[in-house]
Amino acid sequence: MFFVLKVENLTKSYSSGGRALTVLESVSFELTAGDTFSIVGPSGSGKTTLLGLCAGLDRATSGSVWLNGVQLDTLSEDQRAAVRNQYVGFIFQNFQLLPTLTALENVQVPLELRGEKGSARAAQELLARVGLAGRGHHYPTQLSGGEQQRVSLARAFANRPTILFADEPTGNLDAETSATVVDLLFELNREAGTTLVLVTHDLELAAKTQRVVRIKGGTMISDSGTPVSSAASSSAL
Repeated sequence: MFFVLKVENLTKSYSSGGRALTVLESVSFELTAGDTFSIVGPSGSGKTTLLGLCAGLDRATSGSVWLNGVQLDTLSEDQRAAVRNQYVGFIFQNFQLLPTLTALENVQVPLELRGEKGSARAAQELLARVGLAGRGHHYPTQLSGGEQQRVSLARAFANRPTILFADEPTGNLDAETSATVVDLLFELNREAGTTLVLVTHDLELAAKTQRVVRIKGGTMISDSGTPVSSAASSSAL
């Protein structure tokens, strides 16, 4: 079986005051094409660290990550960036739109980085898909939080990613706006057949995914798709 994402014994430690601080310890899981997957846990549990390692934004202390068959821990930073550009989409809590670019231009960026022709037309079609056909000429500061997140959704799907990483995508939105963004996220994901990895504090949002992993103190304590070891389970009690 081919795994879009394979994580094996992933551990991340930092040096703090001359001592090693382990923020993630021996995490393993595998995802196939089209899987939807949530990582939940309290603040400081290691969720965002795990997401960054899976996306090749950081390098693990030990263990390995394979993204679409490419082993990330063997690559240089530039090589990992090239893999992300080819296979990965991102959605962030604080939108991460470029403030000096319009909504349309923000969506065009990943298309232009790939050297694709017709990027303006494709970006306009994506904005229309997320309900912002008439807002393409607006800058991020002229858009509401919900509109900015919909722009980031369009941008994330612009390069037809194999895998999409979403870090607290509704964290800065009110309940009504969150519901709209979540519906769009899962609808676009189904249409594209993208593997979705979602970090969230929202258990209702996590429940919309096929599989939920819980992390506490850097350790995976439960996995709705695969039983964790008894030792890990007991550590959660």
